[in-house]
Amino acid sequence: MNDALRLQAQAARRELTAGRLRGAALYDRLLAVPAAEREAFADELLGLPEPPPDIADLPCGAVPYLPAGVDEILHMVREAPLRESDQLLDLGSGLGRVVILAHLLSGAHACGIELQEPLVRCAKDCAAELALTQVAFIHGNAAEAALDGSVFFLYSPFGGETLTRVVRRLEAVARRRPITVCAVGLELPGEPWLQRR
Repeated sequence: MNDALRLQAQAARRELTAGRLRGAALYDRLLAVPAAEREAFADELLGLPEPPPDIADLPCGAVPYLPAGVDEILHMVREAPLRESDQLLDLGSGLGRVVILAHLLSGAHACGIELQEPLVRCAKDCAAELALTQVAFIHGNAAEAALDGSVFFLYSPFGGETLTRVVRRLEAVARRRPITVCAVGLELPGEPWLQRR
């Protein structure tokens, strides 16, 4: 990212921390950034650090840290659509880019579940610096953690048996109430309760 764009991101961060940059204004600001620079701009805006190294003992089926792109987040917020009344749950939330941006763009309560504790610590620190009280991060395994939400986001977080267990647990939630599952870079198994949009 060049210096001019970095200065723009820093100015936008000041607006963000003052509570003046939210919703449609933030959405438009992100779209105004050249596509090739959006991730770096968003990370500067949110204060996301370089990720720590992946933990050495990732369980079978777990995927090393891989952040969701800003365009995928913008698309999810628009197409789900994510509303202020929703509860977003990001499974494999990494540094928190999805959770924090989705909340700022929509006003929805948002929570991330992440297996790697160092990533959770970084995400919590970023949310605290932005004084975001409607976001949370949980250190845990998505196959075992409580899955409670109306919109679920999965960006290539895991595969194999973990994915099978999570899909079964999402089905249990869907039997109680309507939910939206947003999957990027991940082919969900064909299940009768899942209707592709």
